[in-house]
Amino acid sequence: MRLFRQRRVWFVLFFVMIFWGVTGWGAFATIQSATHDELFAIPKGTWARRMAGDKVEILPAKVYLTLGVNDVLLLKNLDDVPQIFGPVLIMPGQSFRLPFALASDYQFECSAHASGQMSVIVAAMPEQGWVRLRWRMHWYWNKLSFIIQSRSLS
Repeated sequence: MRLFRQRRVWFVLFFVMIFWGVTGWGAFATIQSATHDELFAIPKGTWARRMAGDKVEILPAKVYLTLGVNDVLLLKNLDDVPQIFGPVLIMPGQSFRLPFALASDYQFECSAHASGQMSVIVAAMPEQGWVRLRWRMHWYWNKLSFIIQSRSLS
C-alpha cells in the first residue's frame, strides 16, 4: 500500500512539473514565426456554391493578427471569379498581401463572405508573462475553432 502511495505522489508531482514547465514556456518564450504572412485561400468553386444558395463561410469573420508575428494578411483567390477585398479586386489565381503596422480593428468589404464584411483585428506584440500566455492560448483556440468550423461546413 505504501508503494502505491509513493508512486501516486511521484505521478502527481511529475504532472505538476510538466504543467508549470509548459506554463512557464508559454509565458516567457519569445514568439517566433517563419513568416509574417497569415494565409487565407478562397477555394475554387466558392462563387458557384454561393450562387447555388450555399451559405458557406470559407474565411473567418474575424482575423486576428499580431504585430511582429503574423502582421501581413495574405489572400489567395483560387476561385474562377474575381473577389473583392476592401478596395482591391483579386483576380482568379492572384494573391493580395496587406501588411499592418498599427494595432487596431479594421473592417473590410469582402465578397468571399456571405455577410460581405470581414474584420481584421491587429494586436500589439504581447508582453512577457501572463499576457503572453493568454495570447498564446487565444491564438491556439482561434486556430482550433476555425479548423472545426471549416470541417463542419464542408
